[in-house]
Amino acid sequence: DELRRLAKGFMSRETPGHTLQPTALVHEAYLKLVDQTRVDWKGKTHFYAVGAKVMRRLLVDHARERGALKRGAGWQSVTLSAALDPLGGEALDPEQLLDLNAALEELAEIDEREARVVTLRFFGGLTVEQVAEVLGVSKRTVENDWRHAQAWLRLRLSEAGPS
Repeated sequence: DELRRLAKGFMSRETPGHTLQPTALVHEAYLKLVDQTRVDWKGKTHFYAVGAKVMRRLLVDHARERGALKRGAGWQSVTLSAALDPLGGEALDPEQLLDLNAALEELAEIDEREARVVTLRFFGGLTVEQVAEVLGVSKRTVENDWRHAQAWLRLRLSEAGPS
């Protein structure tokens, strides 16, 4: 049930008519998760955090495929700033999703926890409280990480060009 909720959160950021459905995303993610023989699962929250990361990768791969096929034809266009609002419900086109993913990878090199906060909040749709539980930190830490990561991503993505 929790993986399905995460998948619905991820899929809420996709444009209408997306060919990958939440159930299919859960199934693909689950297959990747159960294949993880080298992971020492530290509990349910660790499993779900890794699940969110796997789903993000699957959606990025799917966006690459779709972007290569369509190059944006028929996709809804939104600003990345609006999309970073977790309550905005805005969808990203494949190119924007790939830009955001690249920026998140850069952020992870600077601050891994902030990148995880964004992945769990933006892609997974988790609340501040849920992210705090998953990461084992305080709610205030998550709020600070979220604000800092949003500012960093907005700056980084604005340097990359108009969205």
